[in-house]
Amino acid sequence: MTKPNPSLYIVPTPIGNLGDITLRALEILKSVDIILAEDTRTSGVLLKHYQISKPLQSFHVFNEHQSLQRVIKKMNDGEMLALISDAGTPGISDPGFLLIRECLKNNLVVECLPGATAFVPALVKSGFPTDRFVFEGFLPHKKGRQTLLKELANEERTIVLYESPHRLIKTLEQIYEYFGASRRVSVSRELTKMHEETITGPVHGVLNQLKLQPVKGEIVIVISGNTNRSNEI
Repeated sequence: MTKPNPSLYIVPTPIGNLGDITLRALEILKSVDIILAEDTRTSGVLLKHYQISKPLQSFHVFNEHQSLQRVIKKMNDGEMLALISDAGTPGISDPGFLLIRECLKNNLVVECLPGATAFVPALVKSGFPTDRFVFEGFLPHKKGRQTLLKELANEERTIVLYESPHRLIKTLEQIYEYFGASRRVSVSRELTKMHEETITGPVHGVLNQLKLQPVKGEIVIVISGNTNRSNEI
């Protein structure tokens, strides 16, 4: 049986260093009819670097509902599309889920390429167990935030979060409050870039260190699991 050609390719892009893109990803981006991009300006820099000249269309969290059926129609009409985000793998805390689900409803073939995802190097570098972990993405800003943190404080698996620079200190203070001062955390920022940094230790020490320096860039927080709960069983 002949394998049907994909209508949509999910293409991971570098999380910082432009060299972290696969040869296959470049081949796909050169071959598709249209590239859907979270931010066409950001993606334009990457495409220009690799001399890829393809039509770029904006597809992000604020317009994906309105754009969905128009994009599906293009694929039903035989056009081949690629979806990229600003950095990393689309669908992982980035737009992609709605489009993929709609493609499957329309019997359109979706293929996801392997590639960069920020939480993987941060998790591996943390030194915490990686055989079992839970990825929570971005915490809720307000509603449900404290409830979720209280639940995660009892989680025995390693926990992975994404966070923005201006909420980092607040989040670490809440981890200190709900998880305890001795719970170990690993904070990675600017992964793959020139100023890449990872700070690992008890949350109180990491918090005090980060309060003394300005923090920029995308951030991954890795939290060790609750080993005390395991010992009580």
